[in-house]
Amino acid sequence: MTLLALDVGNTRLKWALYEEPSVGARMLAHGVQFLENIETLAEGDWSALRTPTHVLGCVVAGDAVKRRVEEQLELWDVTPQWVVSSTAEAGLVNGYDHPARLGSDRWVAMIGARQRLLARGERRPCVVVMVGTAVTVEAIDAEGKFLGGIILPGHGIMLRALESGTAGLHVPTGEVRNFPTNTSDALTSGGTFAIAGAVQRMVDNLRQHAGESPVCIMTGGAGWKMAPSMTVPFELVDSLIFDGLLAIGHQRFSQRVANSTQ
Repeated sequence: MTLLALDVGNTRLKWALYEEPSVGARMLAHGVQFLENIETLAEGDWSALRTPTHVLGCVVAGDAVKRRVEEQLELWDVTPQWVVSSTAEAGLVNGYDHPARLGSDRWVAMIGARQRLLARGERRPCVVVMVGTAVTVEAIDAEGKFLGGIILPGHGIMLRALESGTAGLHVPTGEVRNFPTNTSDALTSGGTFAIAGAVQRMVDNLRQHAGESPVCIMTGGAGWKMAPSMTVPFELVDSLIFDGLLAIGHQRFSQRVANSTQ
């Protein structure tokens, strides 16, 4: 019962083939492709893969991109399932005002973080940070309820907004400095500190709400850029969305097998 897990973001498609749909399953193969090159997957990266039993993914790039991915999946006789945020799944309860409107990548990443803590025997509040095209910072209580989260621009969006709205500024290649003394460093440091400050604020909010210090787990393609500038203890986990997809896949597909044998 192999599982092909798909994480279709705003810039790239990341995929991983697992031996089975279960938490901690062995990864058999993995890869990444920019969205403009999706049409090469069937004849390229996926051509030599073992046929997956199940395909489960989350997509934030829109329906057009999803259809392009589904066309590549016609390589195999398997119908993909796409995660849509719900009121509860795989140990997480959704506290969003309209649960289905929560971005599926946010939902899956939080499920992945919750499962990592449970696997270690930790029932603690958790802040989940995804650093990509946009940045999201989520709060989960010790009982596994998503309390709410914030969204802010990623580095690139911040810098492009400043470039388009401020005369004489250009997207910089600066460094993060405690006390920047040139415009490039000032812009780069400002964006980095804005993200670090947002995470710090959410950690403080959750600590006050829960009465204990939360675990902070960070993921996303630009997570490594933020790591040196974080002001709170954190874990950097590249596979957080895949962890969430494995947990969801285990719940969905194991139930299906159990029902079919009754």
